[in-house]
Amino acid sequence: MWNALVFAALAGLSIPLGGLCALALGRSDTPTAAWGHGIVDFGGGALVSAVVLVLVPDGVASLPAIPALVAFVLGGVGFAALDGWMKRRMGNRGQLQAMLTDFIPESVALGALFATGGAGGPLLAMLIALQNLPEAFNAFGEARSGGQSPRRLLTAFAAIACLGPASAAFGLLVLADREALLGALMLFAAGGILYLVFEDVAPGAPAEGSVLPPLGAVGGFALGLAGHMALAGSGG
Repeated sequence: MWNALVFAALAGLSIPLGGLCALALGRSDTPTAAWGHGIVDFGGGALVSAVVLVLVPDGVASLPAIPALVAFVLGGVGFAALDGWMKRRMGNRGQLQAMLTDFIPESVALGALFATGGAGGPLLAMLIALQNLPEAFNAFGEARSGGQSPRRLLTAFAAIACLGPASAAFGLLVLADREALLGALMLFAAGGILYLVFEDVAPGAPAEGSVLPPLGAVGGFALGLAGHMALAGSGG
């Protein structure tokens, strides 16, 4: 249990660390230069790697093909609905939304992976940390451009980081012996994360507030996943 909580805490620590880095470098607005987009792309790459290397493989191993695909697609649709609601309440702060909506389900999965003895736990923790750092870096700049004080932002980031161990403890204690539910959660998170990458993280991806382009990416990945599982099921 302690390993899961420590790894979750370390992954969450990258959130206030990203804010501190942004403050130290004097960021006060959203990135426009090539290096700024590079930081955003780095976070998107870490998100995709978490999907491809941990969440989808472990999730698919726990569920039949049809429920796996349903969970993945529902994740994209669910995150699209949540993203729209958050934008109406918070404005267009894509990096902060991405950080808030992917950190908790990933941390729950992290705790459950440690409970089941899965080798993917430390890798998932590293990927969470790698994606949180640039997301927090850019979220800090977005919020600062809206007039938020650095002290308030860093306090909020520290509070968000504390959700990591709490979520990991939930996964550890509640989902460890529920393999199918854990697999569904991983695939739901994977679908949602892929939506966020194409909607909020990838530069130039948003299309006038429409959810169809990023949901198209989720659908394309789901089609490829269906083909992969069909080949695996046929022994090919």
